[in-house]
Amino acid sequence: MFKLSEEQQMIRDTVRKMAAKEIGPRAAELDESGAFPHHALETFAENGLLTPLLPASYGGVEISLLTFCVILEEIAKVCASSALLLIAQADGTLPILHGGSESLKEKYLSRLGGTSKQLTALAATEPSAGSDLLSMRTRAEFRGDRYVINGRKCFITNGSVADFFVLYAYTDSAQGAKGISAFVVEKGYPGLSYGKNENKMGMRGSVNSELLFEDMEVPAENLVGAVGDGFANLMRTLSMSRLFCAAQAVGIAQGALDEARAYARQRIQFGKPIAALSPIQFMVSDMAAGVECARLLTYQAAGMFDEGAGDEATTFAAMAKFTASDTAMKVTTDAVQILGGYGYMKDFPVERMMRDAKLTQIYTGTNQIMRLVAGRALLRPF
Repeated sequence: MFKLSEEQQMIRDTVRKMAAKEIGPRAAELDESGAFPHHALETFAENGLLTPLLPASYGGVEISLLTFCVILEEIAKVCASSALLLIAQADGTLPILHGGSESLKEKYLSRLGGTSKQLTALAATEPSAGSDLLSMRTRAEFRGDRYVINGRKCFITNGSVADFFVLYAYTDSAQGAKGISAFVVEKGYPGLSYGKNENKMGMRGSVNSELLFEDMEVPAENLVGAVGDGFANLMRTLSMSRLFCAAQAVGIAQGALDEARAYARQRIQFGKPIAALSPIQFMVSDMAAGVECARLLTYQAAGMFDEGAGDEATTFAAMAKFTASDTAMKVTTDAVQILGGYGYMKDFPVERMMRDAKLTQIYTGTNQIMRLVAGRALLRPF
């Protein structure tokens, strides 16, 4: 059994109460409107949860990755879109934390401390560069004391609402992975414009935007790390982001399981609750076993990162991501089945959870790519 510390249990219980009171009641409204979760932003900022991985030296609370996963799980149980807001914040923070100079960290990370409501993001995906990130076409050309960037990004979480974000572009496409660099870009930079915000199947309370760059000038000091460090920086960030996705998926699955159990106890058919029917009991037991397995694997991966396990942690994060997201998809689908006709209606949250779960199988690397990442690592050398 994976046992949380007393402090982690206290944080979990506090977040659970907060999520039930402040986040859950607005989840259906967010899904219907497709609006940005401003109420969640306010709540997270007031409670020091918006950037909990931020070091104390920059005004953060500096919790462990395991504790962050516990927080994400509790929020995703009631509203996956609100949990994605926290993941996007982490995704935009980690590249600077991992690779930025001290002056760059002070300039940008300090803006996220305390009760700040500043938002950040990570901009890597392009129309032609999803799983194949080396196919990105965005280019950064060094001119004097700045870089001039041209290109386009898509599906960027928090894209149009971010106060600043980390952008990946080729500084030398002939070098392949070693020719990609990372830059911090601020909202309002000349040459930065915004395309459409996507109309999505699920996670509708999260903004995903198209970003356009036309001769956008970025100061040279906004380079993250050295020229050519971008791909390694991105891979390090994505390996942790996959862990966060896994925790979000566990939360979605647990939320759907909770709904299914509650419904099965009160729904009367054939003169008794459907919870008394063997087919329902079989389904629920499989759902619960799947959730527990996904949670344990996710916590194991988080613990490995916290202990500095490096490559092995990356492998476990990939396994946690595809296991938890596949579990979330199955559990939410089964929850809809248990609720029957009511499960298909928007009056109950399980249909939303099923739509939300689908994204966890896709973003931060599709599950097919995650199996490839894990399989290659497990079978080396070959």
